[in-house]
Amino acid sequence: MGVEETIGVTETAPIPEQRGERLLDHAVRYAEERHWDVFAGTWLEPAEGRELCSCGAADCPAPGAHPAVEDWQALASGSAVQVRRIWGKQPNASILLPTGRTFDAIDVPDSAGFLALARLHRMNRTVGPVTLSPDHRMLFFVLPGAGAKLEDLVRDLGWSPSALDLFARSEGQYVAAPPTRFGGRGSVQWAQAPTAANRWLPDVEELIDGLAYACGRDAAEARDRKSA
Repeated sequence: MGVEETIGVTETAPIPEQRGERLLDHAVRYAEERHWDVFAGTWLEPAEGRELCSCGAADCPAPGAHPAVEDWQALASGSAVQVRRIWGKQPNASILLPTGRTFDAIDVPDSAGFLALARLHRMNRTVGPVTLSPDHRMLFFVLPGAGAKLEDLVRDLGWSPSALDLFARSEGQYVAAPPTRFGGRGSVQWAQAPTAANRWLPDVEELIDGLAYACGRDAAEARDRKSA
Protein backbone atom coordinates (compact mmCIF):
# COMPACT_ATOMS: atom_id res chain seq x y z
CA MET A 1 0.00 0.00 0.00
CA GLY A 2 1.41 3.40 -0.96
CA VAL A 3 1.97 6.29 1.43
CA GLU A 4 -0.88 8.31 -0.07
CA GLU A 5 -3.38 5.47 0.38
CA THR A 6 -2.20 4.78 3.93
CA ILE A 7 -2.75 8.41 4.93
CA GLY A 8 -6.17 8.41 3.28
CA VAL A 9 -7.30 5.31 5.14
CA THR A 10 -6.26 6.55 8.56
CA GLU A 11 -7.37 10.17 8.27
CA THR A 12 -10.43 10.18 6.05
CA ALA A 13 -12.91 8.72 8.52
CA PRO A 14 -12.32 9.78 12.13
CA ILE A 15 -14.72 8.14 14.58
CA PRO A 16 -16.66 10.82 16.52
CA GLU A 17 -17.20 10.61 20.24
CA GLN A 18 -20.71 9.39 21.04
CA ARG A 19 -21.03 9.62 24.79
CA GLY A 20 -23.29 11.36 27.24
CA GLU A 21 -26.53 10.84 25.31
CA ARG A 22 -29.21 8.28 25.97
CA LEU A 23 -30.12 5.64 23.43
CA LEU A 24 -33.51 7.32 23.31
CA ASP A 25 -31.93 10.56 22.10
CA HIS A 26 -30.21 8.79 19.23
CA ALA A 27 -33.29 6.77 18.27
CA VAL A 28 -35.46 9.90 18.18
CA ARG A 29 -32.88 11.73 16.07
CA TYR A 30 -32.82 8.93 13.50
CA ALA A 31 -36.61 9.06 13.21
CA GLU A 32 -36.97 12.85 13.21
CA GLU A 33 -33.91 14.00 11.29
CA ARG A 34 -33.30 11.10 8.90
CA HIS A 35 -36.85 9.73 8.64
CA TRP A 36 -35.54 6.22 9.30
CA ASP A 37 -37.76 3.54 10.79
CA VAL A 38 -36.31 2.21 14.04
CA PHE A 39 -37.17 -0.59 16.40
CA ALA A 40 -35.96 -1.71 19.80
CA GLY A 41 -33.88 -4.85 20.03
CA THR A 42 -32.43 -6.81 22.91
CA TRP A 43 -30.33 -5.22 25.64
CA LEU A 44 -27.58 -6.20 28.07
CA GLU A 45 -28.30 -7.31 31.62
CA PRO A 46 -25.75 -7.67 34.43
CA ALA A 47 -25.35 -11.24 35.65
CA GLU A 48 -22.61 -12.81 37.77
CA GLY A 49 -20.11 -10.05 37.16
CA ARG A 50 -20.69 -9.83 33.42
CA GLU A 51 -23.33 -8.69 30.96
CA LEU A 52 -25.60 -11.14 29.18
CA CYS A 53 -28.08 -10.63 26.37
CA SER A 54 -31.67 -10.15 27.46
CA CYS A 55 -32.62 -13.05 25.14
CA GLY A 56 -31.20 -15.40 27.77
CA ALA A 57 -28.87 -17.31 25.46
CA ALA A 58 -25.44 -17.69 27.06
CA ASP A 59 -23.86 -18.15 23.63
CA CYS A 60 -25.76 -15.32 21.89
CA PRO A 61 -23.74 -14.32 18.78
CA ALA A 62 -24.83 -10.66 19.00
CA PRO A 63 -25.51 -10.00 22.69
CA GLY A 64 -27.67 -6.92 23.16
CA ALA A 65 -27.86 -6.18 19.43
CA HIS A 66 -30.52 -8.28 17.71
CA PRO A 67 -34.33 -8.29 17.44
CA ALA A 68 -36.16 -9.22 20.62
CA VAL A 69 -39.28 -10.57 18.88
CA GLU A 70 -40.02 -12.40 15.64
CA ASP A 71 -42.42 -9.77 14.26
CA TRP A 72 -39.90 -6.96 14.58
CA GLN A 73 -40.62 -5.71 11.05
CA ALA A 74 -44.17 -4.79 12.04
CA LEU A 75 -42.90 -2.86 15.06
CA ALA A 76 -40.39 -0.68 13.21
CA SER A 77 -41.62 2.92 13.21
CA GLY A 78 -40.53 6.36 12.07
CA SER A 79 -42.76 8.09 14.62
CA ALA A 80 -40.80 10.01 17.24
CA VAL A 81 -43.77 9.67 19.60
CA GLN A 82 -43.69 5.89 19.22
CA VAL A 83 -39.91 5.83 19.64
CA ARG A 84 -40.12 7.80 22.89
CA ARG A 85 -42.78 5.44 24.20
CA ILE A 86 -40.76 2.32 23.37
CA TRP A 87 -37.44 3.48 24.82
CA GLY A 88 -39.29 4.99 27.77
CA LYS A 89 -40.24 1.44 28.71
CA GLN A 90 -36.82 -0.08 28.01
CA PRO A 91 -34.14 2.66 27.91
CA ASN A 92 -31.29 0.18 27.38
CA ALA A 93 -32.74 -1.50 24.28
CA SER A 94 -30.49 -1.59 21.23
CA ILE A 95 -31.35 0.63 18.26
CA LEU A 96 -31.99 -1.40 15.14
CA LEU A 97 -32.84 -0.08 11.68
CA PRO A 98 -34.69 -2.19 9.09
CA THR A 99 -33.05 -2.27 5.67
CA GLY A 100 -34.94 -2.32 2.39
CA ARG A 101 -37.15 0.63 3.31
CA THR A 102 -35.36 3.99 3.21
CA PHE A 103 -31.94 2.44 2.66
CA ASP A 104 -29.97 -0.74 2.01
CA ALA A 105 -26.51 -1.30 3.45
CA ILE A 106 -23.41 -2.72 1.75
CA ASP A 107 -21.53 -4.85 4.29
CA VAL A 108 -17.73 -5.19 3.97
CA PRO A 109 -14.76 -5.94 6.28
CA ASP A 110 -13.46 -2.80 7.99
CA SER A 111 -10.01 -3.31 6.44
CA ALA A 112 -11.58 -2.99 2.99
CA GLY A 113 -14.12 -0.39 4.13
CA PHE A 114 -11.58 2.21 5.22
CA LEU A 115 -9.63 1.79 1.97
CA ALA A 116 -12.84 2.11 -0.05
CA LEU A 117 -13.94 5.17 1.92
CA ALA A 118 -10.63 6.91 1.26
CA ARG A 119 -10.67 6.05 -2.46
CA LEU A 120 -14.29 7.14 -2.91
CA HIS A 121 -13.62 10.50 -1.30
CA ARG A 122 -10.57 11.05 -3.51
CA MET A 123 -12.79 10.24 -6.50
CA ASN A 124 -15.27 12.90 -5.29
CA ARG A 125 -18.05 10.34 -4.93
CA THR A 126 -21.02 11.07 -2.72
CA VAL A 127 -20.85 8.66 0.21
CA GLY A 128 -23.73 8.25 2.64
CA PRO A 129 -23.51 7.35 6.32
CA VAL A 130 -21.16 4.49 7.18
CA THR A 131 -21.15 2.48 10.40
CA LEU A 132 -18.26 0.62 12.01
CA SER A 133 -19.16 -2.31 14.27
CA PRO A 134 -17.11 -4.11 16.93
CA ASP A 135 -17.06 -7.26 14.79
CA HIS A 136 -14.87 -5.38 12.29
CA ARG A 137 -17.55 -4.77 9.66
CA MET A 138 -18.44 -1.53 7.90
CA LEU A 139 -21.87 -0.79 6.45
CA PHE A 140 -22.28 1.75 3.63
CA PHE A 141 -25.82 3.14 3.46
CA VAL A 142 -27.21 3.33 -0.10
CA LEU A 143 -30.60 3.66 -1.74
CA PRO A 144 -32.98 0.69 -1.43
CA GLY A 145 -32.78 -1.96 -4.14
CA ALA A 146 -29.04 -2.66 -3.85
CA GLY A 147 -29.58 -6.24 -2.82
CA ALA A 148 -31.29 -7.14 -6.10
CA LYS A 149 -28.51 -5.87 -8.35
CA LEU A 150 -25.31 -6.17 -6.33
CA GLU A 151 -24.08 -9.48 -7.75
CA ASP A 152 -24.63 -8.38 -11.36
CA LEU A 153 -22.77 -5.13 -10.72
CA VAL A 154 -19.83 -7.03 -9.23
CA ARG A 155 -19.72 -9.39 -12.22
CA ASP A 156 -19.83 -6.45 -14.63
CA LEU A 157 -16.66 -5.18 -12.97
CA GLY A 158 -14.94 -8.50 -13.62
CA TRP A 159 -15.15 -9.91 -10.11
CA SER A 160 -16.72 -13.14 -8.92
CA PRO A 161 -19.27 -12.29 -6.18
CA SER A 162 -18.29 -15.42 -4.25
CA ALA A 163 -14.66 -14.27 -4.15
CA LEU A 164 -15.42 -11.01 -2.38
CA ASP A 165 -16.49 -10.53 1.24
CA LEU A 166 -19.13 -8.03 0.15
CA PHE A 167 -22.90 -8.35 0.40
CA ALA A 168 -26.04 -6.28 0.80
CA ARG A 169 -28.42 -6.04 3.69
CA SER A 170 -31.79 -5.34 2.16
CA GLU A 171 -35.48 -6.13 2.58
CA GLY A 172 -36.21 -8.30 5.60
CA GLN A 173 -32.88 -7.55 7.27
CA TYR A 174 -31.61 -4.90 9.68
CA VAL A 175 -28.53 -3.09 10.95
CA ALA A 176 -27.54 -2.00 14.45
CA ALA A 177 -27.23 1.77 14.77
CA PRO A 178 -24.79 3.74 16.95
CA PRO A 179 -24.30 3.69 19.87
CA THR A 180 -25.70 0.14 20.25
CA ARG A 181 -23.32 -2.11 22.18
CA PHE A 182 -22.30 -5.64 21.20
CA GLY A 183 -21.80 -7.23 24.60
CA GLY A 184 -18.30 -6.57 25.90
CA ARG A 185 -16.92 -6.01 22.41
CA GLY A 186 -17.78 -2.31 22.20
CA SER A 187 -20.28 -0.06 20.48
CA VAL A 188 -21.33 0.50 16.90
CA GLN A 189 -19.92 3.86 15.78
CA TRP A 190 -20.16 6.16 12.80
CA ALA A 191 -17.17 5.92 10.46
CA GLN A 192 -19.00 8.63 8.50
CA ALA A 193 -21.83 10.22 10.45
CA PRO A 194 -25.19 11.30 9.02
CA THR A 195 -25.04 14.98 8.06
CA ALA A 196 -26.97 17.43 5.93
CA ALA A 197 -24.41 16.81 3.18
CA ASN A 198 -25.23 13.11 2.90
CA ARG A 199 -28.97 13.27 3.50
CA TRP A 200 -29.52 12.10 -0.10
CA LEU A 201 -28.10 8.61 -0.28
CA PRO A 202 -26.07 7.38 -3.25
CA ASP A 203 -27.13 4.50 -5.44
CA VAL A 204 -25.00 1.38 -5.12
CA GLU A 205 -23.75 1.95 -8.70
CA GLU A 206 -21.92 5.07 -7.48
CA LEU A 207 -19.88 3.14 -4.90
CA ILE A 208 -19.55 -0.39 -6.17
CA ASP A 209 -16.29 0.07 -8.11
CA GLY A 210 -14.50 1.44 -5.05
CA LEU A 211 -16.00 -1.16 -2.73
CA ALA A 212 -15.30 -4.11 -5.04
CA TYR A 213 -11.70 -2.97 -5.63
CA ALA A 214 -11.07 -2.64 -1.89
CA CYS A 215 -12.63 -6.03 -1.12
CA GLY A 216 -10.67 -7.66 -3.93
CA ARG A 217 -7.43 -6.19 -2.65
CA ASP A 218 -8.32 -7.28 0.89
CA ALA A 219 -8.98 -10.84 -0.30
CA ALA A 220 -5.70 -10.95 -2.22
CA GLU A 221 -3.73 -9.77 0.81
CA ALA A 222 -5.43 -12.43 2.96
CA ARG A 223 -4.41 -15.12 0.45
CA ASP A 224 -0.85 -13.82 0.44
CA ARG A 225 -0.67 -14.00 4.23
CA LYS A 226 -1.89 -17.59 4.21
CA SER A 227 0.65 -18.66 1.61
CA ALA A 228 3.58 -16.84 3.26
